[in-house]
Order: sequence, then C-alpha cells, then structure tokens
Amino acid sequence: MMHLIDTITNHVGIILISLIILLITLAFWLIYLQLKINKLLLGTGSKNIGDSLVHIDNNLKDVAKFRIELEEYLRTVEKRVRKSTQGIHTVRFNPFKGTGDGSNQSFATALINQEGNGVVFSSIYSRDRVSVFSKPLIAHKSEFELSKEELDAISEAVKKLQ
Repeated sequence: MMHLIDTITNHVGIILISLIILLITLAFWLIYLQLKINKLLLGTGSKNIGDSLVHIDNNLKDVAKFRIELEEYLRTVEKRVRKSTQGIHTVRFNPFKGTGDGSNQSFATALINQEGNGVVFSSIYSRDRVSVFSKPLIAHKSEFELSKEELDAISEAVKKLQ
C-alpha cells in the first residue's frame, strides 16, 4: 500500500509540476498577447479595439473633410491660374527697314492667359517720336487689325502656354 501511495504522490507531483509549467507558459503567452493588443490600441484613452476603431473612424472623417476642402481650394486656384497671364513674348523689329530710321527699338509684346485673353502692346520707335499701341485680345484675336509682328508675338506667347 505504501508503494501505491508513493506512486500516486509521484504522479500528482508530476501533474502538479506540469500544471505549473503550463500555467507559467500561459502567463507568458497572455503577456505577449496583451503587448500585441496594446500596439493595436490607438488614441488617448483607448481601452479596447472598439475605442481604437472609433479613433480611426474619426481620423478618416477628418481626412475626408480635409480632402474635400483641398479639392475646392484647388478648383478655385485652377480658375485663377487659367485667368492669370502665363504666355508672354516680345518681338523686336525695325519698321523702317532700309531708311536708316529706328533700328530694332520697336517691339510688339503679347500678354495672354490660358483662355487666350490678354493684350498686345506695340511700340513704333523713330528718331522723332515713339508711338505706343495697345490692343485687347479675346480668344487669341483682337477687334483691331494686328500687324505681322503682333501676330508673331501672340503665336510665340501661345507656345509658352503649352
């Protein structure tokens, strides 16, 4: 009988040691899982994954709102940019070729936006006087007659828009 009690005691001891090892292993596993869950928790005061999801959802709503505001801002900027002067070109020329007057002091300068609206300034220079002209442009055309130099200035300014 003594032998039976010793055998049972040995088995209980082995079982007890096995349970203690299992308990320690489970404790380490629980600590490891808790650390992983803590990494998933976002935001101040998040105590569970649900709080983290609410925090993430709020951040996504903020980002979506910011995106809408940014898109609207960019639309207004695009409208303003299209109307701003972007194509500029100056053609210098001598209107009195062969007469000795003027040299290349005369010019035609085109200032246009993406829509082809703007102005062409022209200056005719001679020893006695300087004449300056301004012609409005709408869709790359003017209601006033344009000289070859003014047309060249407009054409080169349009190339700079592309």
